[in-house]
Amino acid sequence: MVTNPVYPGLRTVQVMRYVMPLREGGSLPALADADDGFSYVLKFKGAGQREKALIAELLGGEIARLLGFNVPELVFTYLDEAFGKSEGDEEIQDLLKGSQGLNLGLHFLSKALTFDPGAGKVDELLASKIVWLDAFITNVDRTFRNTNLLIWNRELWLIDHGASFLFHHSWDNWEKHAISPFPMIKDHVLLPQATRLDDADQEFRSKLNQDVIRTIVQLIPEEWILASRDVEEAEDGRLVYEKFLTMRLENSEVFVKGAKDARETLI
Repeated sequence: MVTNPVYPGLRTVQVMRYVMPLREGGSLPALADADDGFSYVLKFKGAGQREKALIAELLGGEIARLLGFNVPELVFTYLDEAFGKSEGDEEIQDLLKGSQGLNLGLHFLSKALTFDPGAGKVDELLASKIVWLDAFITNVDRTFRNTNLLIWNRELWLIDHGASFLFHHSWDNWEKHAISPFPMIKDHVLLPQATRLDDADQEFRSKLNQDVIRTIVQLIPEEWILASRDVEEAEDGRLVYEKFLTMRLENSEVFVKGAKDARETLI
């Protein structure tokens, strides 16, 4: 296993074998084996939203973990130049070629089941906490069509936060985005059960602060930030993420009210 002195806080593993694509994901994630003996769901920087999806996955997942949610371990995954050359599928081969270097992986939860909102009910406080999280990080991808929730060992697990942080796809008016409601919360799969949003807000505001946010933001690899050429220095990019999250936390009543208003239209 490759050690990672540059990015403390996450392990780095070498990808050894591409097992199979997971085609239910639009960005062609894949199941792969690594040199630590474990299997991971790989998210590739050569896919769709490129490094920005990896940044969102990293920040969203680690914020969720800090808040106490079950989230598969995130690791940096390294693909060397030779990896994937024997892959027969040209689309996958192009994806792997465009993803050489540092990517992101989620520990594979073997035999996990996709959460079925029609068959299972989530505790109202837990539902409220998940809705709060997704409104906070502006995650559009936790809907009835695609819940991004798994049941593993009889517990609910959160996956796939790559569609979060909508502001970073344009970087314009990020301050406005930070203090705005999140209208797309109306489509959230757990919104009907989220009756305790004020309780969730109180708990999470006590757990999050600027120092905690800064620690998580510092995990973002420099090369991922600079790849989009939105900023000239990686620290400038990290500072925007830090300020966005800090301002959003300080104004959480805005997106909490938005979620409450959206829920009122459902009942």
